[in-house]
Amino acid sequence: MASSQSFSRSTALAYTGLVLTPLFWAGNAVVARGTVQDIPPLSMSFWRWIIALAILLPFGLPGVLRHRQVIRQHLGSMVALATFSVAAFNSLLYYAAITTTATNIALINATIPIFVALLAWLMLGDRTRPIQALGIGLAVLGILVVIARGQLSVLTGLQAQPGDLIMVAAVFSWGLFSVLLRRQAVPLPALTFLTTQILLGTLIILPFYLMDLFFFAGGFELSRDTALPLIYFAIFPGILAYAFWNHGVHTIGPGGAAIFMYLTPVYASVLAGLFLGESLGLFHIVGGGLILAGLLLATRVKRPAFRKAED
Repeated sequence: MASSQSFSRSTALAYTGLVLTPLFWAGNAVVARGTVQDIPPLSMSFWRWIIALAILLPFGLPGVLRHRQVIRQHLGSMVALATFSVAAFNSLLYYAAITTTATNIALINATIPIFVALLAWLMLGDRTRPIQALGIGLAVLGILVVIARGQLSVLTGLQAQPGDLIMVAAVFSWGLFSVLLRRQAVPLPALTFLTTQILLGTLIILPFYLMDLFFFAGGFELSRDTALPLIYFAIFPGILAYAFWNHGVHTIGPGGAAIFMYLTPVYASVLAGLFLGESLGLFHIVGGGLILAGLLLATRVKRPAFRKAED
């Protein structure tokens, strides 16, 4: 009986966490869009991870020290993984927020499984079934509809918003991280791996942040309006989303957990409408529908590449 109750609590926590995780991801896009004029993107990325690292270090540092030999042996892989995930992904996302909407960011971000499947096929030789290929095609078409805002002339005239293209680069970066995570798996406990990744990623961002601070965008004024977003970035889409996602994948499986990714653009559109005054256009509905259909088809068959992307 006790075991059954424990299982039920674990399952309930998993589903609760999986409902909250895309909400935190959507909030990442919405808060970034709302504050990027006050906090430069690289400052946003750097200080987000500094705060997250300060929170994690008391718990993660003992594991880092205990497994330092493993970390040293896999340092090249760890640096590559940190570059594409911690350093590049969120920095690019925050740059995208300058010139595109939170809704567009969330819609493009939702195609991560598509990029993972595509890159796994190109880099690892994973076999793609016809239904998955169809799904990838539909999702890519959906991205093009969103980027073009429903106007073919935007694509043919190369007039797409820079932020949309930067967000595609961000998703591509996360796809590379996911595929490399499979090919260059590092045998570390989850907390030790996360702490090491954030530490390395922050060090990678540091020189770019300093260059931006002194020669380009400059710094920002520390106030309640700038501190609260940074704390949100560190705790919710950072630490909690990672923990909830991993627990959900471990408890109900990657296929079940993947379904919850589809909530991200839904949450983002609601939050962006409430807090930023963004409205949905017909191209959002058409593009979002194509992306959703593509995701459903591409993730219908459980594939190792997609499972690894969620680890």
